[in-house]
Amino acid sequence: MVYETGNRTVDEAVATVLAGGELDRTEALALIAQPVDVLAPAADAVRAHFGDGTVDACSIVNAKAGNCAEDCGFCAQSVHFDTGIDTYGLLDPDRILAAAKRAERDGAQRFGIVVAEKGVSKENRPEEWANVIRAIRLVRDETAVEADASLGILTEEEAEVLAEEGIEHYNHNIETAPRYFPEIVSTHSFEDRVKTLERAKAAGMDLCAGVILGMGEAPTDRVDAALALRDIGISSLPVNVLNPVAGTSLGDEFGESAAITSTEIIKTIAVYRLLHPRTRVRLTGGREVNLDRDEQHRPFEAGANGILTGDYLTTEGQSPGDDLEIVERAGLRPNTAVNEFDPEAVKSRSGADDDEEGATTAAASATSNAEMSD
Repeated sequence: MVYETGNRTVDEAVATVLAGGELDRTEALALIAQPVDVLAPAADAVRAHFGDGTVDACSIVNAKAGNCAEDCGFCAQSVHFDTGIDTYGLLDPDRILAAAKRAERDGAQRFGIVVAEKGVSKENRPEEWANVIRAIRLVRDETAVEADASLGILTEEEAEVLAEEGIEHYNHNIETAPRYFPEIVSTHSFEDRVKTLERAKAAGMDLCAGVILGMGEAPTDRVDAALALRDIGISSLPVNVLNPVAGTSLGDEFGESAAITSTEIIKTIAVYRLLHPRTRVRLTGGREVNLDRDEQHRPFEAGANGILTGDYLTTEGQSPGDDLEIVERAGLRPNTAVNEFDPEAVKSRSGADDDEEGATTAAASATSNAEMSD
């Protein structure tokens, strides 16, 4: 395949990637400075060459909310910030299963169990760990979706147990580049996060690890984060865009919008595709806040081929039906390899049933204490 735009920087990068080569830092930095109308279609050509024309959807449940001892500047669940969110202990495994069934019905191919804390400790909180394992087994045995997890920092033993229980992907975002990480988090290090990813990978799990854009980082940091992820070896790269929450340090700094333009978001997605040609580059939290509705399809025309659908950890998303329409507007189709579903049925459901018992995130915060495990 020959792809030519007349832009030498872009054309040479695409030729390298299509031939099976890797771009270096200098080439990546040159790419992120190119015009978006040249860079985006070039990245999409790479996606089309290595991909299958589908967008893979995942969904999550906030299985334990708030009171986290870490001081991540973007996080509404940190005990260091007064954000007014609902807090609760680990949801009962049956409640987590209900959320997974909702995700299955809404077309997700994978379902992530997420907790807000430094790590679910098998040694220090054995009862909580046992309930997490029970929830994983329920999702694995009673739904068609793949069970994923985001449980914070892991020991080698914990990683091995999760792999044995059938966790497909372990999510542990690096958030930003090594250089900029201390500006965002002080209670643990970038290296701590990498060690957990390495343990998860060594245990046999695939890795889902990504970034948050718009936290004040430079374009060079966005490139360096992608290169760090390539060194780690990931199969899914979630790209979040900061949704500033009042009360957090970044919310107080940036107000209502992230420190990034829509053009910069799309250019970053395109460069990530060129640096990760075979990875699911997944558009996740903050997209509705930082991209107008009529431009949300553009990242999928710039190489993205994954999406987090439904609600997020402490903020609402848009409906799975709306997400399907955005995917189709980009000329792509939903992935149904793991969970076969009817896209038209998802789109036809009204938003009124977002409040029903199985909702994945926002409704989980309204669950009574009787439905939660300590």
